[in-house]
Amino acid sequence: MSAMFFTPSFRPSRLALAVAVAATGFTSITVAEEATEKKSVMPTMEVVKVVGQKQDHRFEATGSVNLVELEQIQRVQPLSTEDVLRRIPGINIKSEEETSVVANFGIRGLSAGESKSLLLEDGVPVAPGLFIGNERYFNPRIQRVERVEVLKGSSSLRYGPSTIGGVVNYQTKTPDDGVELSARAGSFNMQEVGIEAGNKNAAGDAFAGIVATHATSDGFMDKDYSMNDVMAKAGVEFANKQKLGVKLSWYENDVNMSYRGLLLNDYKAGADYNPAPDDDFLADRVAFDVNHEWQLNDSATLKTLVYWSDVTRDYWRYAVDNNASVAAGRWVYTDALTGNNRSFERAGAESRLTLDQPVFGLEASTEFGLRLMREKSNDLRITTTRAADRTGTIAGHLQDSADSLAGYVQSRIVLSDKLALTPGLRIESYEQERLNLRNNALTETSNTEYLPGVGLTYELTDAAQLYAGVYRAFSPASNAVALDGLSDQPLDGERSVNYEAGIRGVSGNTSYEVAAFVMDFSNQVVSGNSNAGLATANAGETSHYGMEFSVRQPLMAGLNLDANATWIPESEFETGEFKGNRIPYAAKILANLGLSYELEKLNLSLNLHHRGEQFGNEANTVDLPTGAPNSIWGGLLPSYTVADLLGQYQVSDHFSLSGSVKNLTDKRYISGLRQGIYVGPERSFEIGARYRF
Repeated sequence: MSAMFFTPSFRPSRLALAVAVAATGFTSITVAEEATEKKSVMPTMEVVKVVGQKQDHRFEATGSVNLVELEQIQRVQPLSTEDVLRRIPGINIKSEEETSVVANFGIRGLSAGESKSLLLEDGVPVAPGLFIGNERYFNPRIQRVERVEVLKGSSSLRYGPSTIGGVVNYQTKTPDDGVELSARAGSFNMQEVGIEAGNKNAAGDAFAGIVATHATSDGFMDKDYSMNDVMAKAGVEFANKQKLGVKLSWYENDVNMSYRGLLLNDYKAGADYNPAPDDDFLADRVAFDVNHEWQLNDSATLKTLVYWSDVTRDYWRYAVDNNASVAAGRWVYTDALTGNNRSFERAGAESRLTLDQPVFGLEASTEFGLRLMREKSNDLRITTTRAADRTGTIAGHLQDSADSLAGYVQSRIVLSDKLALTPGLRIESYEQERLNLRNNALTETSNTEYLPGVGLTYELTDAAQLYAGVYRAFSPASNAVALDGLSDQPLDGERSVNYEAGIRGVSGNTSYEVAAFVMDFSNQVVSGNSNAGLATANAGETSHYGMEFSVRQPLMAGLNLDANATWIPESEFETGEFKGNRIPYAAKILANLGLSYELEKLNLSLNLHHRGEQFGNEANTVDLPTGAPNSIWGGLLPSYTVADLLGQYQVSDHFSLSGSVKNLTDKRYISGLRQGIYVGPERSFEIGARYRF
């Protein structure tokens, strides 16, 4: 692992242009921080509260924003981030195993098999390859997460790239004073222990803390794993209105998982064996972030974030004997072993200047941002045999890199007591390079995108706010697509114009939100992620539209309802080979229903999650995988509903117990497809305890 701070190789003209536009007086929205007490002095991504948590209803976000707090996270008793995400309106999950080692989610009808949304942790990009490769290879551990933010619509304009669907930001824990120990155990021999320890100085302006987790499991379908995750934080607040925070993290996970799923007959027979018992996914990540916040005066604040990460993903998979597999109705493996071993290194710096000053004589809050980032990956393909045990011949060796520069400016302009307008502009400029280290062949490509947007909020009544926005969204074609075959392919990035309008508010103890959205793609790229026989190509125009509904309502003393639904009647290809077909992994209906009951120290919850039927590939194949040639990809995934029963009991101020029955009815369902059928976890049981000293 080597440091990668460097001088980017941008052409001077492009760099000058991007900086100049970012520094102009063109105004746009800043999604302002909620005036809420923070436990930490470490500055992180701004917090935007969901409807119902700000009593005057003057929400400043021009798009949908969902916030899940720690208390809500703990009630779900999640094993993964996706256990939380699936309960948020508009999000569809394609899970491969119960801990979600890799990220598989789609937002608002975008495929859960192809990422078109930005994944952040404390405002820092964590998906390994934004410009240079697959973005799925690292997914933050839920054990370190304190708050989940999801921004959709024009609220996501401040971040980039790949914000077509929106932005998911995981805010990590900052330990309070003292020590908290946690443990839980459950089905499949799952065992997990954790510690959170923190301390502040007497003045309360400096802190340090650590959050660490160790977990092992035999796994559902014998997809065993062994995970370690350690995060350390420290911060200090200076007398001259400056704050400094540092976060260090280390993660490793060895998982017995593969692209292989069950074939159809075994799935129907209720098989629960691991279809690839000797394949292994080995991942680790080391990272640090440095945050600095400086309140220059009463109307100006400068925030700077510097980050670095190194992700390694070794994926060892055995080849199959296709003819023998068809005859057996299950995968039959040979002794040929391939290691697809990749590492990703990223370094970046971002600054945001917020000015609370009038614009054209009107009250306004304006934010200027600039981000510089470099990514580099090493892709090594090793072929060997079972006997050689992961040492062999180098069959391929590619090195990808990308330099990127982004600038944006936003301003929230208050036109009246009821109406605020939020115009803005973002620029993404980048250069990509691919080098074949076996023959030194080199190619490169570059691109600059201009992404304008505008939104508004209007206070309809004291209990209702209207909001609306339109913006241009973009997701770059990664090196693996743009420079496939060591040539600058005629493959564009993905571009769409997104529209959203909604109403949200609070009436008494009831909070609600209804949003309608349209995503109009001028180009959507399809790849072999769902179908290995599919050539990567510009699929052309696609169309997505739908609605989201959510409500929180007390029913009677101690009993509360929390429900949401997403309806996406159209998510389909408008041109090209797949014209008229539905986008894969884009269910028409997603719904969640939660009932919770609180009685003094006891909390009980019943959560139901429903996912409608969806296709597993662009061709909209109906038949599920049987193992015969050309039939292992795709199929129509039936709808399903699963229920979880969860409970917590606060024994004392320091000690609490928890327990759950997940998939209460033992529903057998298909969670996703790849090379076969991924089966959703069967009924499982967990018990846990927390003690704070």
